[in-house]
Amino acid sequence: MHRTFFIILFLAFLPGISPVHSQPFTPDWASIDSRPVPGWFSDAKFGIFIHWGLYSVPAWAPASADIGIYAKYAEWYWWRINDNSPAGKLFREYHDRMYGPGFHYQDFAGDFRAEHFDPGQWARLFQQSGARYVVLTSKHHEGFTLWPSAQSPNWNSVDIGPHRDLCGDLTQAVKAAGLHMGFYYSLYEWYHPLYRSNVNQYVDQHMMPQLKDLVTRYEPELIFSDGEWDHPSETWKSTQFLAWLYNESKVKESVVVNDRWGKETRSVHGGYYTTEYDMVHNNKELDDIHRPWEECRGIGTSFGYNRIETTEHYMTSAALVRLLVEKVAAGGNLLLDVGPTADGLIPVIMEQRLLDMGAWLKINGEAIYGTQPWKNRPSAEKGLTAEKESAVNKEQVVYYTTKENNLYVICTRWPEKPLVIPGIGKPGKVSLLGSPVKVNSSFSGRKLTITPPAIQPGNMPCQHAWTFKLTQVL
Repeated sequence: MHRTFFIILFLAFLPGISPVHSQPFTPDWASIDSRPVPGWFSDAKFGIFIHWGLYSVPAWAPASADIGIYAKYAEWYWWRINDNSPAGKLFREYHDRMYGPGFHYQDFAGDFRAEHFDPGQWARLFQQSGARYVVLTSKHHEGFTLWPSAQSPNWNSVDIGPHRDLCGDLTQAVKAAGLHMGFYYSLYEWYHPLYRSNVNQYVDQHMMPQLKDLVTRYEPELIFSDGEWDHPSETWKSTQFLAWLYNESKVKESVVVNDRWGKETRSVHGGYYTTEYDMVHNNKELDDIHRPWEECRGIGTSFGYNRIETTEHYMTSAALVRLLVEKVAAGGNLLLDVGPTADGLIPVIMEQRLLDMGAWLKINGEAIYGTQPWKNRPSAEKGLTAEKESAVNKEQVVYYTTKENNLYVICTRWPEKPLVIPGIGKPGKVSLLGSPVKVNSSFSGRKLTITPPAIQPGNMPCQHAWTFKLTQVL
Protein backbone atom coordinates (compact mmCIF):
# COMPACT_ATOMS: atom_id res chain seq x y z
CA MET A 1 0.00 0.00 0.00
CA HIS A 2 2.79 2.42 0.93
CA ARG A 3 4.70 1.50 -2.21
CA THR A 4 1.63 2.23 -4.37
CA PHE A 5 1.21 5.61 -2.69
CA PHE A 6 4.80 6.63 -3.38
CA ILE A 7 4.57 5.47 -7.00
CA ILE A 8 1.48 7.65 -7.49
CA LEU A 9 3.21 10.57 -5.78
CA PHE A 10 6.28 10.12 -7.97
CA LEU A 11 4.23 10.02 -11.18
CA ALA A 12 2.29 13.11 -10.15
CA PHE A 13 5.45 15.20 -10.15
CA LEU A 14 6.98 13.93 -13.34
CA PRO A 15 7.39 16.66 -16.01
CA GLY A 16 4.15 17.21 -17.91
CA ILE A 17 2.02 15.51 -15.28
CA SER A 18 0.02 17.56 -12.83
CA PRO A 19 -2.02 16.15 -9.94
CA VAL A 20 -4.51 18.97 -10.49
CA HIS A 21 -5.33 17.56 -13.93
CA SER A 22 -5.53 13.90 -12.94
CA GLN A 23 -9.15 13.66 -14.09
CA PRO A 24 -9.93 14.26 -17.79
CA PHE A 25 -11.88 17.37 -18.68
CA THR A 26 -15.31 16.79 -20.12
CA PRO A 27 -16.84 18.82 -22.98
CA ASP A 28 -18.98 21.14 -20.87
CA TRP A 29 -18.30 24.58 -19.48
CA ALA A 30 -18.40 23.54 -15.83
CA SER A 31 -15.48 21.21 -16.43
CA ILE A 32 -13.59 23.43 -18.88
CA ASP A 33 -13.87 26.47 -16.61
CA SER A 34 -12.51 24.48 -13.66
CA ARG A 35 -9.06 24.37 -15.27
CA PRO A 36 -6.80 27.08 -13.83
CA VAL A 37 -5.11 29.39 -16.31
CA PRO A 38 -1.42 28.33 -16.36
CA GLY A 39 0.62 30.64 -14.19
CA TRP A 40 3.10 31.67 -16.86
CA PHE A 41 0.44 33.85 -18.47
CA SER A 42 -0.34 36.00 -15.43
CA ASP A 43 3.37 36.37 -14.68
CA ALA A 44 4.26 37.42 -18.24
CA LYS A 45 2.21 40.66 -18.21
CA PHE A 46 3.30 41.88 -21.66
CA GLY A 47 2.80 40.25 -25.04
CA ILE A 48 3.04 41.18 -28.72
CA PHE A 49 0.05 40.75 -31.05
CA ILE A 50 0.72 40.51 -34.82
CA HIS A 51 -1.98 41.13 -37.44
CA TRP A 52 -0.60 40.09 -40.81
CA GLY A 53 -2.46 38.86 -43.88
CA LEU A 54 -3.78 39.92 -47.28
CA TYR A 55 -5.22 43.05 -45.68
CA SER A 56 -1.60 44.16 -45.27
CA VAL A 57 -1.53 44.80 -49.03
CA PRO A 58 -4.20 47.53 -49.30
CA ALA A 59 -3.31 48.49 -45.71
CA TRP A 60 -5.95 51.18 -45.45
CA ALA A 61 -8.72 52.40 -43.19
CA PRO A 62 -10.12 55.92 -42.61
CA ALA A 63 -8.05 56.54 -39.47
CA SER A 64 -9.17 60.13 -38.93
CA ALA A 65 -12.87 59.71 -39.71
CA ASP A 66 -15.45 59.93 -36.93
CA ILE A 67 -16.89 56.46 -37.56
CA GLY A 68 -16.12 54.54 -34.37
CA ILE A 69 -13.20 52.37 -33.36
CA TYR A 70 -14.13 49.18 -35.22
CA ALA A 71 -14.48 50.92 -38.57
CA LYS A 72 -10.84 52.00 -38.36
CA TYR A 73 -9.56 48.41 -38.40
CA ALA A 74 -7.61 47.95 -41.66
CA GLU A 75 -7.80 44.15 -41.31
CA TRP A 76 -11.54 44.39 -41.99
CA TYR A 77 -10.91 45.79 -45.49
CA TRP A 78 -12.61 42.96 -47.43
CA TRP A 79 -15.75 43.14 -45.35
CA ARG A 80 -15.92 46.92 -45.46
CA ILE A 81 -15.70 47.23 -49.24
CA ASN A 82 -18.89 45.13 -49.37
CA ASP A 83 -20.57 46.91 -46.46
CA ASN A 84 -23.36 49.45 -47.00
CA SER A 85 -22.64 51.37 -43.80
CA PRO A 86 -21.16 54.91 -43.84
CA ALA A 87 -17.76 53.38 -43.05
CA GLY A 88 -18.20 50.85 -45.85
CA LYS A 89 -18.86 53.66 -48.29
CA LEU A 90 -15.48 55.21 -47.44
CA PHE A 91 -13.71 51.89 -47.96
CA ARG A 92 -15.48 51.24 -51.25
CA GLU A 93 -14.74 54.69 -52.62
CA TYR A 94 -11.08 54.26 -51.75
CA HIS A 95 -10.91 50.78 -53.25
CA ASP A 96 -12.53 51.77 -56.53
CA ARG A 97 -10.31 54.85 -56.81
CA MET A 98 -7.09 52.95 -56.13
CA TYR A 99 -7.70 49.60 -57.81
CA GLY A 100 -10.82 49.95 -59.91
CA PRO A 101 -14.29 48.46 -59.32
CA GLY A 102 -13.36 45.22 -61.08
CA PHE A 103 -10.46 44.44 -58.77
CA HIS A 104 -11.33 41.66 -56.33
CA TYR A 105 -9.93 41.28 -52.84
CA GLN A 106 -8.59 37.84 -53.75
CA ASP A 107 -6.32 39.55 -56.28
CA PHE A 108 -4.25 40.96 -53.40
CA ALA A 109 -2.86 37.48 -52.70
CA GLY A 110 -0.17 37.79 -55.37
CA ASP A 111 1.14 40.99 -53.77
CA PHE A 112 1.38 39.53 -50.27
CA ARG A 113 4.92 38.25 -50.74
CA ALA A 114 6.68 38.76 -47.37
CA GLU A 115 9.97 38.98 -49.27
CA HIS A 116 11.73 40.86 -46.45
CA PHE A 117 10.34 38.76 -43.60
CA ASP A 118 13.12 37.81 -41.19
CA PRO A 119 11.63 35.80 -38.31
CA GLY A 120 14.86 35.97 -36.32
CA GLN A 121 14.87 39.77 -36.50
CA TRP A 122 11.23 39.88 -35.39
CA ALA A 123 11.93 37.57 -32.47
CA ARG A 124 14.94 39.65 -31.36
CA LEU A 125 12.84 42.80 -31.49
CA PHE A 126 10.08 41.23 -29.40
CA GLN A 127 12.65 39.98 -26.91
CA GLN A 128 14.21 43.44 -26.71
CA SER A 129 10.77 44.98 -26.16
CA GLY A 130 10.48 43.10 -22.89
CA ALA A 131 7.50 41.05 -24.10
CA ARG A 132 7.23 37.52 -22.76
CA TYR A 133 4.83 36.06 -25.36
CA VAL A 134 3.87 36.52 -29.01
CA VAL A 135 0.49 35.93 -30.71
CA LEU A 136 0.36 35.74 -34.53
CA THR A 137 -2.82 35.81 -36.63
CA SER A 138 -2.69 32.34 -38.11
CA LYS A 139 -5.99 33.10 -39.88
CA HIS A 140 -8.13 36.20 -39.73
CA HIS A 141 -11.77 36.51 -40.84
CA GLU A 142 -10.70 36.56 -44.50
CA GLY A 143 -9.82 32.85 -44.17
CA PHE A 144 -6.30 33.12 -45.62
CA THR A 145 -4.00 30.97 -43.50
CA LEU A 146 -0.33 31.65 -42.77
CA TRP A 147 0.48 27.94 -42.77
CA PRO A 148 -0.13 25.16 -45.35
CA SER A 149 -3.60 24.24 -44.16
CA ALA A 150 -5.12 21.33 -46.05
CA GLN A 151 -8.54 22.88 -45.42
CA SER A 152 -7.58 26.08 -47.31
CA PRO A 153 -5.99 24.95 -50.58
CA ASN A 154 -4.72 27.81 -52.75
CA TRP A 155 -5.73 30.21 -49.98
CA ASN A 156 -2.66 29.93 -47.76
CA SER A 157 0.83 31.41 -47.60
CA VAL A 158 2.56 28.30 -48.97
CA ASP A 159 0.38 27.75 -52.03
CA ILE A 160 0.24 31.44 -53.01
CA GLY A 161 1.92 34.74 -52.18
CA PRO A 162 4.99 34.21 -49.96
CA HIS A 163 5.17 30.45 -50.71
CA ARG A 164 6.36 30.09 -47.13
CA ASP A 165 5.13 28.63 -43.85
CA LEU A 166 4.96 31.91 -41.96
CA CYS A 167 3.50 30.34 -38.81
CA GLY A 168 6.21 27.72 -38.69
CA ASP A 169 9.09 30.09 -39.37
CA LEU A 170 8.04 32.59 -36.70
CA THR A 171 7.23 29.87 -34.17
CA GLN A 172 10.73 28.44 -34.46
CA ALA A 173 12.35 31.88 -34.03
CA VAL A 174 10.16 32.98 -31.13
CA LYS A 175 10.66 29.77 -29.19
CA ALA A 176 14.42 29.94 -29.81
CA ALA A 177 14.37 33.43 -28.28
CA GLY A 178 12.86 32.00 -25.10
CA LEU A 179 9.40 33.52 -25.56
CA HIS A 180 6.00 31.82 -25.41
CA MET A 181 4.39 31.43 -28.85
CA GLY A 182 0.67 31.65 -29.52
CA PHE A 183 -1.82 32.02 -32.35
CA TYR A 184 -4.89 34.09 -33.04
CA TYR A 185 -7.48 32.03 -34.93
CA SER A 186 -10.81 33.21 -36.35
CA LEU A 187 -13.55 30.63 -35.91
CA TYR A 188 -15.60 32.05 -38.75
CA GLU A 189 -14.76 33.19 -42.27
CA TRP A 190 -16.73 35.97 -43.93
CA TYR A 191 -17.16 34.39 -47.33
CA HIS A 192 -16.38 30.70 -46.97
CA PRO A 193 -19.14 28.98 -48.98
CA LEU A 194 -19.57 26.15 -46.47
CA TYR A 195 -19.83 28.56 -43.56
CA ARG A 196 -22.51 30.54 -45.37
CA SER A 197 -24.49 27.46 -46.41
CA ASN A 198 -24.07 24.96 -43.57
CA VAL A 199 -22.29 26.10 -40.42
CA ASN A 200 -22.39 22.63 -38.85
CA GLN A 201 -20.51 21.08 -41.76
CA TYR A 202 -18.13 24.03 -41.73
CA VAL A 203 -17.28 23.36 -38.06
CA ASP A 204 -16.84 19.61 -38.57
CA GLN A 205 -15.04 19.61 -41.91
CA HIS A 206 -13.12 22.88 -41.86
CA MET A 207 -12.76 24.68 -38.53
CA MET A 208 -12.19 21.77 -36.15
CA PRO A 209 -9.56 19.91 -38.23
CA GLN A 210 -7.86 23.22 -38.98
CA LEU A 211 -7.59 24.17 -35.31
CA LYS A 212 -6.28 20.75 -34.33
CA ASP A 213 -3.76 20.85 -37.16
CA LEU A 214 -2.50 24.23 -35.96
CA VAL A 215 -2.01 22.91 -32.43
CA THR A 216 -0.47 19.60 -33.49
CA ARG A 217 2.00 21.15 -35.94
CA TYR A 218 3.31 24.05 -33.88
CA GLU A 219 2.42 23.31 -30.22
CA PRO A 220 1.41 26.88 -29.33
CA GLU A 221 1.08 27.86 -25.69
CA LEU A 222 -1.73 30.33 -26.32
CA ILE A 223 -4.83 30.31 -28.51
CA PHE A 224 -6.61 33.61 -29.01
CA SER A 225 -9.87 32.65 -30.69
CA ASP A 226 -12.13 35.28 -32.27
CA GLY A 227 -14.98 35.65 -34.75
CA GLU A 228 -17.30 33.71 -32.45
CA TRP A 229 -20.19 36.16 -32.26
CA ASP A 230 -22.49 34.70 -34.93
CA HIS A 231 -23.25 31.51 -32.98
CA PRO A 232 -23.29 30.08 -29.46
CA SER A 233 -20.39 27.92 -28.31
CA GLU A 234 -22.52 24.79 -28.80
CA THR A 235 -22.57 25.42 -32.55
CA TRP A 236 -18.82 25.97 -32.62
CA LYS A 237 -18.32 22.79 -30.54
CA SER A 238 -15.95 24.84 -28.44
CA THR A 239 -16.05 22.67 -25.34
CA GLN A 240 -15.30 19.59 -27.46
CA PHE A 241 -12.21 21.27 -28.88
CA LEU A 242 -11.09 22.57 -25.49
CA ALA A 243 -11.55 19.14 -23.87
CA TRP A 244 -9.30 17.70 -26.61
CA LEU A 245 -6.80 20.53 -26.09
CA TYR A 246 -6.66 20.02 -22.31
CA ASN A 247 -6.71 16.21 -22.36
CA GLU A 248 -4.89 15.01 -25.46
CA SER A 249 -2.75 17.70 -27.08
CA LYS A 250 0.99 17.99 -26.44
CA VAL A 251 0.45 21.41 -24.85
CA LYS A 252 -2.33 20.31 -22.50
CA GLU A 253 -0.45 21.44 -19.38
CA SER A 254 0.86 24.81 -20.56
CA VAL A 255 -1.64 26.11 -23.14
CA VAL A 256 -3.67 29.23 -22.37
CA VAL A 257 -6.92 30.21 -24.11
CA ASN A 258 -9.13 33.29 -24.03
CA ASP A 259 -12.90 33.75 -23.66
CA ARG A 260 -14.06 34.11 -27.30
CA TRP A 261 -15.66 30.72 -27.94
CA GLY A 262 -19.31 31.58 -28.61
CA LYS A 263 -21.58 34.61 -28.60
CA GLU A 264 -22.37 33.99 -24.92
CA THR A 265 -18.86 33.30 -23.60
CA ARG A 266 -16.94 36.57 -23.33
CA SER A 267 -16.22 37.42 -19.71
CA VAL A 268 -18.10 34.22 -18.75
CA HIS A 269 -16.35 31.08 -20.03
CA GLY A 270 -12.97 29.90 -21.25
CA GLY A 271 -9.57 30.91 -19.93
CA TYR A 272 -8.59 34.52 -19.47
CA TYR A 273 -11.00 37.38 -20.20
CA THR A 274 -10.38 39.92 -22.96
CA THR A 275 -10.92 43.63 -23.48
CA GLU A 276 -10.15 45.54 -26.67
CA TYR A 277 -9.27 49.22 -26.86
CA ASP A 278 -10.58 49.38 -23.27
CA MET A 279 -13.98 48.03 -24.31
CA VAL A 280 -15.64 45.18 -22.44
CA HIS A 281 -17.72 43.40 -25.07
CA ASN A 282 -21.42 42.61 -24.96
CA ASN A 283 -21.89 45.42 -22.42
CA LYS A 284 -20.91 42.89 -19.78
CA GLU A 285 -18.79 44.38 -17.03
CA LEU A 286 -16.29 42.29 -15.16
CA ASP A 287 -17.94 42.93 -11.80
CA ASP A 288 -16.07 40.06 -10.19
CA ILE A 289 -12.69 39.60 -11.81
CA HIS A 290 -11.92 36.06 -10.74
CA ARG A 291 -9.95 35.19 -13.88
CA PRO A 292 -6.81 36.65 -15.43
CA TRP A 293 -7.60 39.25 -18.09
CA GLU A 294 -5.85 40.98 -20.96
CA GLU A 295 -6.26 44.24 -22.84
CA CYS A 296 -5.39 44.12 -26.55
CA ARG A 297 -5.00 47.07 -28.87
CA GLY A 298 -2.82 48.47 -31.63
CA ILE A 299 -0.15 51.11 -31.21
CA GLY A 300 -2.32 53.16 -33.55
CA THR A 301 -6.02 53.00 -34.43
CA SER A 302 -5.85 49.65 -36.23
CA PHE A 303 -4.55 46.14 -35.66
CA GLY A 304 -3.58 45.54 -39.30
CA TYR A 305 -1.10 47.97 -40.84
CA ASN A 306 -2.72 51.20 -42.01
CA ARG A 307 -0.44 53.13 -44.32
CA ILE A 308 -2.17 56.49 -43.77
CA GLU A 309 -1.68 56.55 -40.01
CA THR A 310 0.66 59.31 -38.86
CA THR A 311 2.29 60.17 -35.53
CA GLU A 312 -1.05 61.77 -34.64
CA HIS A 313 -2.61 58.29 -34.60
CA TYR A 314 0.19 56.45 -32.80
CA MET A 315 0.56 56.34 -29.05
CA THR A 316 3.77 57.86 -27.76
CA SER A 317 6.29 55.73 -25.89
CA ALA A 318 5.33 57.47 -22.65
CA ALA A 319 1.65 56.69 -23.27
CA LEU A 320 2.43 53.03 -23.97
CA VAL A 321 4.48 52.65 -20.81
CA ARG A 322 1.65 54.21 -18.84
CA LEU A 323 -0.83 51.88 -20.54
CA LEU A 324 1.22 48.84 -19.53
CA VAL A 325 1.56 50.09 -15.95
CA GLU A 326 -2.16 50.86 -15.72
CA LYS A 327 -3.23 47.41 -16.89
CA VAL A 328 -0.73 45.52 -14.74
CA ALA A 329 -1.59 47.58 -11.65
CA ALA A 330 -5.24 46.67 -12.21
CA GLY A 331 -4.40 42.96 -12.45
CA GLY A 332 -4.27 42.50 -16.21
CA ASN A 333 -1.89 41.87 -19.11
CA LEU A 334 -1.24 44.04 -22.15
CA LEU A 335 -1.18 42.45 -25.61
CA LEU A 336 0.17 45.22 -27.82
CA ASP A 337 -0.30 44.83 -31.56
CA VAL A 338 2.07 45.50 -34.43
CA GLY A 339 0.95 45.42 -38.04
CA PRO A 340 3.75 44.38 -40.43
CA THR A 341 3.73 45.48 -44.04
CA ALA A 342 2.99 43.06 -46.86
CA ASP A 343 6.70 42.65 -47.59
CA GLY A 344 7.39 41.47 -44.03
CA LEU A 345 8.76 44.58 -42.35
CA ILE A 346 7.64 45.99 -39.01
CA PRO A 347 7.18 49.76 -39.47
CA VAL A 348 10.02 51.74 -37.94
CA ILE A 349 7.73 53.78 -35.70
CA MET A 350 6.36 50.55 -34.19
CA GLU A 351 9.86 49.17 -33.76
CA GLN A 352 10.95 52.35 -31.99
CA ARG A 353 7.98 52.21 -29.61
CA LEU A 354 8.77 48.58 -28.72
CA LEU A 355 12.44 49.33 -28.10
CA ASP A 356 11.49 52.22 -25.81
CA MET A 357 9.23 49.92 -23.82
CA GLY A 358 12.04 47.39 -23.59
CA ALA A 359 14.45 50.02 -22.28
CA TRP A 360 11.92 50.96 -19.60
CA LEU A 361 11.25 47.35 -18.64
CA LYS A 362 14.97 46.62 -18.38
CA ILE A 363 15.01 48.99 -15.39
CA ASN A 364 11.49 48.55 -14.05
CA GLY A 365 10.56 45.01 -15.03
CA GLU A 366 10.84 43.91 -11.41
CA ALA A 367 7.72 45.99 -10.72
CA ILE A 368 5.82 44.40 -13.64
CA TYR A 369 6.65 40.72 -14.19
CA GLY A 370 5.14 38.27 -11.73
CA THR A 371 3.38 40.99 -9.75
CA GLN A 372 -0.12 41.36 -8.33
CA PRO A 373 -2.27 44.46 -7.90
CA TRP A 374 -2.19 46.04 -4.46
CA LYS A 375 -5.58 45.40 -2.88
CA ASN A 376 -5.32 48.50 -0.68
CA ARG A 377 -4.33 50.87 -3.46
CA PRO A 378 -6.05 54.26 -3.03
CA SER A 379 -8.05 53.88 -6.25
CA ALA A 380 -9.20 50.35 -5.45
CA GLU A 381 -12.92 49.64 -5.71
CA LYS A 382 -14.58 46.27 -5.31
CA GLY A 383 -15.37 44.83 -8.71
CA LEU A 384 -13.36 47.46 -10.60
CA THR A 385 -13.25 46.77 -14.33
CA ALA A 386 -10.37 47.66 -16.58
CA GLU A 387 -12.57 50.34 -18.15
CA LYS A 388 -13.51 51.82 -14.79
CA GLU A 389 -9.91 51.62 -13.62
CA SER A 390 -8.90 53.71 -16.61
CA ALA A 391 -11.54 56.31 -15.76
CA VAL A 392 -10.57 56.41 -12.08
CA ASN A 393 -6.90 56.85 -12.95
CA LYS A 394 -7.39 59.36 -15.73
CA GLU A 395 -5.70 62.12 -13.77
CA GLN A 396 -3.75 59.83 -11.48
CA VAL A 397 -0.01 59.44 -11.92
CA VAL A 398 0.76 56.86 -9.21
CA TYR A 399 0.17 53.10 -9.58
CA TYR A 400 0.97 50.16 -7.33
CA THR A 401 2.04 46.54 -7.78
CA THR A 402 3.17 43.92 -5.27
CA LYS A 403 5.45 40.89 -5.29
CA GLU A 404 6.27 38.75 -2.29
CA ASN A 405 6.30 41.29 0.58
CA ASN A 406 7.39 44.23 -1.54
CA LEU A 407 5.34 47.17 -2.77
CA TYR A 408 6.22 49.00 -5.97
CA VAL A 409 5.08 52.61 -6.35
CA ILE A 410 5.17 53.58 -10.03
CA CYS A 411 4.96 57.28 -10.89
CA THR A 412 4.17 58.12 -14.49
CA ARG A 413 5.18 61.71 -13.78
CA TRP A 414 8.17 62.54 -11.63
CA PRO A 415 6.70 63.56 -8.24
CA GLU A 416 7.19 67.23 -7.51
CA LYS A 417 6.19 66.82 -3.87
CA PRO A 418 6.41 64.05 -1.24
CA LEU A 419 4.45 60.87 -1.90
CA VAL A 420 2.13 59.80 0.90
CA ILE A 421 1.20 56.10 0.94
CA PRO A 422 -1.37 55.03 3.54
CA GLY A 423 -2.26 51.58 4.82
CA ILE A 424 1.11 49.86 4.92
CA GLY A 425 3.66 48.62 7.43
CA LYS A 426 7.08 50.17 7.98
CA PRO A 427 9.32 49.21 5.06
CA GLY A 428 12.72 47.69 5.50
CA LYS A 429 14.11 49.90 2.75
CA VAL A 430 12.93 52.45 0.19
CA SER A 431 14.84 52.70 -3.10
CA LEU A 432 14.46 53.98 -6.64
CA LEU A 433 14.79 51.19 -9.23
CA GLY A 434 17.79 51.67 -11.47
CA SER A 435 19.36 54.36 -9.29
CA PRO A 436 21.88 54.29 -6.42
CA VAL A 437 20.60 57.64 -5.14
CA LYS A 438 19.42 57.51 -1.52
CA VAL A 439 15.67 57.90 -1.00
CA ASN A 440 14.56 59.52 2.26
CA SER A 441 11.28 58.55 3.88
CA SER A 442 9.40 58.80 7.16
CA PHE A 443 6.80 56.49 8.69
CA SER A 444 4.00 57.28 11.13
CA GLY A 445 0.59 55.73 11.80
CA ARG A 446 0.76 53.14 8.97
CA LYS A 447 1.48 55.96 6.57
CA LEU A 448 4.72 56.32 4.63
CA THR A 449 5.96 59.61 3.22
CA ILE A 450 8.58 59.41 0.47
CA THR A 451 10.68 62.46 -0.32
CA PRO A 452 11.68 62.28 -3.98
CA PRO A 453 15.46 62.50 -4.38
CA ALA A 454 17.17 65.16 -6.43
CA ILE A 455 17.45 63.68 -9.91
CA GLN A 456 19.32 65.32 -12.77
CA PRO A 457 19.31 64.38 -16.46
CA GLY A 458 22.69 62.74 -15.94
CA ASN A 459 21.52 60.31 -13.26
CA MET A 460 17.88 59.78 -14.28
CA PRO A 461 17.48 55.96 -14.27
CA CYS A 462 14.93 55.82 -17.09
CA GLN A 463 12.32 57.76 -19.03
CA HIS A 464 8.52 57.86 -18.94
CA ALA A 465 7.88 56.42 -15.43
CA TRP A 466 9.80 55.82 -12.22
CA THR A 467 9.45 53.12 -9.58
CA PHE A 468 10.03 53.32 -5.83
CA LYS A 469 10.54 49.91 -4.22
CA LEU A 470 9.40 49.37 -0.63
CA THR A 471 10.82 46.12 0.77
CA GLN A 472 9.23 43.89 3.41
CA VAL A 473 6.26 46.22 3.75
CA LEU A 474 3.18 44.01 3.29
